[in-house]
This record gives sequence, C-alpha cells and structure tokens, in this order.
Amino acid sequence: MDRREFIGSAGLALLAAALPRVAQAAAAGNAADKQLATMVESFFQRQLDDSPEYATGLGLDKGARAAAKSKLDGYSKAEQARVLAEDKASLAALRRLDRAALSPGQQLNYDVVVYIFEQVTKGGSKYPYGRSAAYYVPYAISQLSGPHYGIPDFLDSQHVIETKADADAYVARLREFARVLDEATRFQQDDVRFGAFAPDFCLDIALSQLWALRGKPAAQTVLVESVVRRTGAKGIPGNWGAEAEKIVAGEVFPALDRQIALVTALRKAASHDAGCWRLPKGDEYYADALINATTTNFTPDEVHQMGLDQVADISSQIDAILKAQGMTKGGVGERLVALNKDPKQLFPNTDAGRADLIGYINELVKVIEAKLPEAFATLPKAALEVKRVPPFIQDGAPNGYYNSAALDGSRGAIYYINLKDTADWPRYGLPSLTYHEGVPGHHLQISLAQEAKDLPMLRRNAPFGAYIEGWALYSEQLADEMGVYADNPLGRAGFLQSFLFRAVRLVVDTGLHHKRWSREQATAYMVDKTGFAEPRSQREIDRYCVWPGQACSYKVGHMSWIRAREKAKALQGARFDIRQFHDVLLEGAMPLTILEGLIEQRSKG
Repeated sequence: MDRREFIGSAGLALLAAALPRVAQAAAAGNAADKQLATMVESFFQRQLDDSPEYATGLGLDKGARAAAKSKLDGYSKAEQARVLAEDKASLAALRRLDRAALSPGQQLNYDVVVYIFEQVTKGGSKYPYGRSAAYYVPYAISQLSGPHYGIPDFLDSQHVIETKADADAYVARLREFARVLDEATRFQQDDVRFGAFAPDFCLDIALSQLWALRGKPAAQTVLVESVVRRTGAKGIPGNWGAEAEKIVAGEVFPALDRQIALVTALRKAASHDAGCWRLPKGDEYYADALINATTTNFTPDEVHQMGLDQVADISSQIDAILKAQGMTKGGVGERLVALNKDPKQLFPNTDAGRADLIGYINELVKVIEAKLPEAFATLPKAALEVKRVPPFIQDGAPNGYYNSAALDGSRGAIYYINLKDTADWPRYGLPSLTYHEGVPGHHLQISLAQEAKDLPMLRRNAPFGAYIEGWALYSEQLADEMGVYADNPLGRAGFLQSFLFRAVRLVVDTGLHHKRWSREQATAYMVDKTGFAEPRSQREIDRYCVWPGQACSYKVGHMSWIRAREKAKALQGARFDIRQFHDVLLEGAMPLTILEGLIEQRSKG
C-alpha cells in the first residue's frame, strides 16, 4: 500500500491532525488509557515499517530508521494484501478493548482510530481492483496514480540530500524506482481482468507523463539532474551524475518501456466512459467511495442535489457583485469568462510572469498572516514556501496542493500551484486559493497538528480529507469575514467563484460516476457555471474520473464546519469566542459526524 494514499492522495500529500492528550491521560494512571496509547503508537510504528516513503515524508528516515531512506514502498498486489491483513488485525485488537473503561477524552480517540481502520479495510475487503485507503483509486496507473507520477517529484522534493549517505540513499532509491515501476505494471496487468483500467483520455495523459521521463537522455532527466544539482550545492564529492545515469539508463528506462508498452496496449482497448459505474459493482463502489471521502452517509443523489442547490445560490451572489461592477451582459459563467480574459487580471505566460505571480501570492500570505491573531489563539511556527508544480508532472497534476513540512524541520511546507498556463490563474482568483492552500487553510491546520509534540503520531496523520479540505474551504470564508476583500470586490467574486467551483464539483463528480455523464458533458457544465478556462476545467474533470468521490469532500466538509460553528454560537450566545472555537483544531482530525458532536459537547461545557 502506498501510505501517501493512506494520508491523502498523490501530490496532495498531506493530511495531519492531533489527538486529545493520550499521553496526559496515560500519565494519570488509567490502565485502559495506557493500553490504548501503547496500541496506537504501535500502529504508527507499523505504518513507518510498511512505508519508507511515509517515513521520509515525515522526516523520520534517520537514526534507527536510516535504512528506510534507501527504500521505496511496495506497489504489488501481495504487499497490498499483506497490509490489509495487518489493518484487519489492528481493528480486531481495538475492538477487544473495553471502550467503557476509557476516560471520556480517550473514548473520542478510540472512536476515531476505530473509524480509520474500518474505512481502510472496508474497500480492500470488498473490491479486488485498485486501492481504497484514504480515497478510492480504482486504477493502478493513470495521470494521478502510479509511481511514474509520484516518485520523481518525491525524490527531488522530499528526499533530503545533506550528506554522502543521503546521496547514496538517493542512488539506491533510483534502483528501487525501477522495481516499483514493474510492480505497478504487474498490478495494472492483473486488474485488466476486472476491466479496471483508466479511460482512454486519462491513459493519453499518463502516456505523455511516461514519455516526459523516457523521451530524453538519462542525464537530462530530473532523476539524474536532482542528485547532480544537490550534491554539487552541498559540495559532496563523487561522480553522482555518472552513477545515477547508469541506473536510469540501464534499469529505470527498461521498466518505463515495459510500462509504456502496457499502457499503450490498454489505450487501444480503453473505453471513453468516464465513470467508475462501468467497473464490477461500480454503483456500489462509488457509493462507498463517496462515504469514505466525505465521512458522511450522504447518497450520490443527495450530494448531486446539494450541489445543484448551492450552484444556484452562489451564482446569484456573484451575479450581484458583477452587476455592481458594470458587468451585466450574459450569464454568470460568461461574465466570469470575460473577466478571466481581462489583460489587467493576467500574468504573462512566461518565466518572468510566473515569478511575478508567485511574488503576488507571497504578498497575500504576508497580509493574511498579520490578521491571524484576530481569529486564532494558537499559530504555527513552520514557514511556508510557494512553488510551481514541477513541469514534468504539470499536465496531470491538480491545479494547487499543499505538502506539509517534515517533522524534524529538515524540509519546510510547500504550497504548489500549477503554472502550465498562467491564464488559468487570473489575479482576482489567487487570494482565495492562497487562503485555502496556505493560511489560514492547510498550512495553519496541518502545522499546528505537527507541532503538538505530545500527541500520538497516528492521529497527526489521520486520513480524514473531508475534515482537512472542509477546513481549508471554511478558511476561504473566514478570510472574507476578516475583511480581506473590503476594497477588492472582484477578489470577493473570486472567493465566491471558488465556492461555486466546489459546489460544481458535487454536481459533476456524482454526474460522472452515478448519473453516467460523459467527460465532455461534465467539462461543459464546469466551464458554463464557473467561468474557468476550458483547459483548467478539463484537468479537474479528468482528476475526478480517477479519484471518485474525493472532490466532494471539500464542500461537504465546509458545510459541516459551518453547521458546527452556528451550533456553537446558538449554544453559547454572547460567550461565543471565535478564537476558542478554532482551538478545536488541537483536538485532531476526525470524521465530520464526530466533529459536529464534539463541538456541540464543547459548546455546552
């Protein structure tokens, strides 16, 4: 199992949260609490054993775990089955505990950890194809799944090179890359018997990514260039380029050739049908994927209608702003398209223009950081860097995503933005994206959890995307409430357009996978309703085709946060303090149903 899937999704990497104080409870002498704390810690250590990539992502591939730095995860069916068996055993062990003997705070911990293992074992037990941990991923190879997509960037951005031993480990991982490519190839070959391979258009993108690695001399690949550049910067002696080039040419390239051959053959047989309804038990698979992604029990039909209602409401709000700005002709989507093309809103599609765009984002971060004490009693220490999505994966990568910092401080947090075409990012839409991916969104919430040193590691990385993405979307609204758009009405239209985009996701994701919409129908709907450029919309739709249900977690999660806050206000009245409300982040990521109940309980206290 790819543990980056366990904590989120490829590129998005990322989910982190904190536990209420297990360590404190154990110190108080409750035997059941001590037993739970020991068990949860053992689960986390097993995850590190299973996933060297996870250890590196957390900055824990050193000391007693230094050997992990030379390895990559297992991508085979056998490895997936082994980890599933371990997860089932963990769940059984948890269920043997006497929940009633736990202290009240630890009962919450117990419920959340049990939920984690229930979800990661459910899909693997029911569906023989793909992977189903944090999110359901039905295809072993696509533009967003498989080591060809994740490993080159992982090696370049997460494998730290400070010493000769680090460089040696990097070279060892290049050999491992050849291994995992072949494992993914065999995994996908096995799933062909279930018809579980990506639609034709997704395979086209995957092929372009594979050829981006394979279609140049080994010495010019990022795999070789990275170790040459970074050993040079650190003055580490050795002919690293020649050693890496030999491995890439002699081992990685042949593995890429084998995968390219498979994907090329699959492309000839592939369907143009976009949804997972075409897979074995496809309708049931999607319903489970939706429950898993949103941590709710909404049905596909309920989520679809929810989206339609929100699209209508948010569109009316944007309509009023655009009319006040003198933009009155055409539908909301048409007027947003016109705004997207306004030269005053665009950065040049050049390296200099991209640098200016990232500079603008950095200024936005400085402004919002100065306002954070108004709404938060606790702030993170970790720094945030804004970077472009690596060009070699930009064709299939999400439009923006966040990678958390290493726990040991060896690598900072990164907010990635896809700058294949700067026209995808008109100026008026960048503030809301920044509040989502940066602060007070992912960076604040995830960093606070990582910096809570007394909390168990398993729950610092709990796989609850609806909580995390819902918080990030709530953060966009919070920034608006903090007055960032007081003198920027078009920026507020951009914020509402972001909300409209997430509401549209509810419609198109359920449309693709439940109502059997085509790729073209879903893309046209998104362009019409959001005003986003067609290439950007197309990348989004293609993402939903291979990550069913995941896109719904954002707006469903946002609505849960808003319901919880309104409930707290109603219960507390004049006592309500937004800073105290936001301290619920220190209680840890959890399913939305548990979150709403916890906030109600806290508000009554």
